[in-house]
Amino acid sequence: MGKRGPAPKPTALRVLHGDRPDRINNDEPLPAEGGITAPDTLSDDARAAWDRLAPDLIACGVLTAWDVDGFAMVCEALARYRAATKLVNGSALLVQGANGFVKNPALVVQREAEMTFAQLGARFGLTPSDRSQLKVERGGSADNAARLLS
Repeated sequence: MGKRGPAPKPTALRVLHGDRPDRINNDEPLPAEGGITAPDTLSDDARAAWDRLAPDLIACGVLTAWDVDGFAMVCEALARYRAATKLVNGSALLVQGANGFVKNPALVVQREAEMTFAQLGARFGLTPSDRSQLKVERGGSADNAARLLS
């Protein structure tokens, strides 16, 4: 079972809102600034998704060096979803199986990729609803939290 209640407020916002000092994690780890590159293991379609989405996420500080593997999973899920959708659109919803017609297996792959993308993509604010839950400083550097805490 997941954590209960709303997601915790980011530390930088706790400082800005004037939360009690004992409620502020002054030892929160921060990723080092540096180049963020796509993993070499990405498929071609996932790499295209990375190239399209990553620059904006890096610019607003949502994608850091610590998030590369998680975001790679998001890109692969999107690539699988698109490949499965092409298969579904190019064939029938029911296909011939051993005991007659069965649901096209590409539908299962499509649904699983869609669910994976929705769950992991939410962490990066990839839908309007998810974006409303993220708070980032506009036009600032990627190390906004460290600047605010100093």
